[in-house]
Amino acid sequence: MDNIALGQIVHSRAGRDKGRYFVVVGIVDENYVLIADGDLRKIESPKKKKIKHLVFHDKLAVDIVEKIKTNQRITNADLKKLCSQWVYYKEVRLAYGKRGCN
Repeated sequence: MDNIALGQIVHSRAGRDKGRYFVVVGIVDENYVLIADGDLRKIESPKKKKIKHLVFHDKLAVDIVEKIKTNQRITNADLKKLCSQWVYYKEVRLAYGKRGCN
């Protein structure tokens, strides 16, 4: 897949973590990426996951991308907060329709 980027929001479509949201924190090769959410999978031990088992969203975690590029420390709290905000955003979209709560 050509459209994979560090900091991209994904969710798992297979495995015991099915339905959970993660952030791409590393790209291994054309078949695997490293994902973490700060809760189930910590940044210290990201999950190596097959790309075909993930759904990629068009949103990037800009602050995480900047930290990766500048070699700053990414905390589990950063990832956990981001993933929980994304879940809340998706729930609001489902509750109020695709336009959000406008």
